[in-house]
Amino acid sequence: MTHPRSFLLVDDDIDDILIFQETLKKVDEKIQLFYVHDGKDALDFLAENNGHLPSLIFLDINMPRMDGKECLKHLKHDEKLKNIPVLMYTTSSQSTDIEETMMTGAMCFITKPWGVNELNTLLSAIAHTPVQKLPATLQTLQKNISCFIVC
Repeated sequence: MTHPRSFLLVDDDIDDILIFQETLKKVDEKIQLFYVHDGKDALDFLAENNGHLPSLIFLDINMPRMDGKECLKHLKHDEKLKNIPVLMYTTSSQSTDIEETMMTGAMCFITKPWGVNELNTLLSAIAHTPVQKLPATLQTLQKNISCFIVC
C-alpha cells in the first residue's frame, strides 16, 4: 500500500507554520503536513514515526534548543533518515549558511517567500514534482518568484 505524500515542517514561527499549512492545503489537500518547533522535536518525531517517514522535510535554520544546521547533521548521519530530502526553508540568505547546509546534504536552500501567492507557487511546484526532479524545477522557478533558491 502506498502512503500519501507527507511533509514535515520544522519551524519555530507559529505564523509561518499556519501560513504554510493553509497554503499547502489549497495546493494539494492530499499531502499530510506535520510540524514541530525545533530540531530536537523533529528528531523525536521522526524516531516515534519510524514506520511512516515524511516524503520531504522543510527545515528552518534559526530555532531554539537545536537549530536547523545541527538537526540536518543528525538527519544525514542516521541510516534510517539520511535519504529523506531536506529543503532548508529559512529567512537567512547568508552564504555561510547556504554553503554549510548544502555541504551537509540539504537538497536545496530556499529563502521564505515574501507573500502567500509566491508561497503557493513554490509549494505547488514542490507538491507536483517528483522528488528527483525538484532541484531542476526549483532552479527554473526562481526566475518567477522572489525566493532565493540554491540546489
